[in-house]
Amino acid sequence: MAKNKPTKIVTKKHLAREERERQQTRIITGVSIGIVALIVLAFAYGLLNDSLFNYWRPAVTVNGQSLSMHEFQVRVRAQRQSIIGQYMQYQQFAQMFGMDPNSDPQLAQALNQFTNELDTPSILGGQIIDSMINDLVIRQYAKANGITVTANDVETEIRNSLAYYPSGTPTVTLTPTELVYPTLDATQLAVISPTYTPTLAATSTPRPTWTPNLTATATPQPSITPTETPYTLAGYQSKYQDTLKQYSPDGMNETLFRKIYYESGIYQQRVQDKVTADVPHAQEEVWARQILVADEATAKSILSELQAGGDFATLASKYSLDTATKDKGGDLGWVAKGVMVSDVEPTAFALKVGQTSQPIKSTLGYFIVQVLGHEVRPLTDTEYQTAVSTAFNTWLTDQRKAAKIVINASWTNYIPTSPTLEEALAADSATQTAYVATYQAQYGTK
Repeated sequence: MAKNKPTKIVTKKHLAREERERQQTRIITGVSIGIVALIVLAFAYGLLNDSLFNYWRPAVTVNGQSLSMHEFQVRVRAQRQSIIGQYMQYQQFAQMFGMDPNSDPQLAQALNQFTNELDTPSILGGQIIDSMINDLVIRQYAKANGITVTANDVETEIRNSLAYYPSGTPTVTLTPTELVYPTLDATQLAVISPTYTPTLAATSTPRPTWTPNLTATATPQPSITPTETPYTLAGYQSKYQDTLKQYSPDGMNETLFRKIYYESGIYQQRVQDKVTADVPHAQEEVWARQILVADEATAKSILSELQAGGDFATLASKYSLDTATKDKGGDLGWVAKGVMVSDVEPTAFALKVGQTSQPIKSTLGYFIVQVLGHEVRPLTDTEYQTAVSTAFNTWLTDQRKAAKIVINASWTNYIPTSPTLEEALAADSATQTAYVATYQAQYGTK
């Protein structure tokens, strides 16, 4: 006969202890789950911080308006791709013309410049940061001054760049301008010897009334009437999609593509046109000639000869150390401010026609300057474009100084180092190998 188990007496003390144990178990379990959750969250945050959060983190902020780190990375990768493309083109030209980078210093210098840019991410990244700041500054000025760029403007610019002209190829017309040469007055004729031939410079160059987009793949040819577009709308759209695909590996979508490569350029051109509208088409220039010698004693001796009736051109050819002008009688031609040696320029522009300066000390030696003419002369097209660029860059610098600019302190940690030149060369080699293999399979090795 089995013995009956003794009945367990459960007291309040036992119940209290069991409750305490259950509470401890729940606390331990909760803490453990919390720790695991924190670990998972930290890991997830790390992943998101490098991907999604980084996507929206500002790279630059100008007056409270930001551009994301994602756009910064896209721009850097696209710029790297552009540099690699230029490198490959130079290599192809070298192969076509039998040029060896090891023996051609200019080719070697160009290729080294490309590789140095690719191998120095901080420099390339810094250039992109600057361009993003400029983009924001320009767009903010445009908004404040009623300058807009529409989707149709962007589409037209894209079509021009891909040489698609639905209304016919634009006609280029040139308006030649009469060349104006300096006319010598009585004072100048008295200073210049009869056998002296002044430097004659055209005051302007023929300027086209229409300038085609420089990024176009085909150069529009002058014609009397518009010509038929070289390909259809479907052909243009196909070419456009092919262009987009070239940038898709860099993480660039269509919106960024149109913004970065076209919209920003239109904004910049329209803002530049507005802020440089007052750049003059003419400038004060002086026609001068000079003699440069090593010491003051020689300069004074030459000045004495000139005062005694000596011919300036003859003495310049004999004594001047300036190899660029001595064989031309010291003639500088017509020059604007900012061209002459800084120590000499104020004196040259202050002298009257026919006057000769006292010896002017400079870091190069001692100058004697004679002025042959003062005129406000029209700028050539090149000179005017240079003046416009200088004025716009000055304006942009001033705008940046006045703006509140914040650059993400950790931007250097997010500079892409791809695509690489090595990858591009390997891909090109693989393509050539595949092409040769296909050709041999079709036509044999003979």
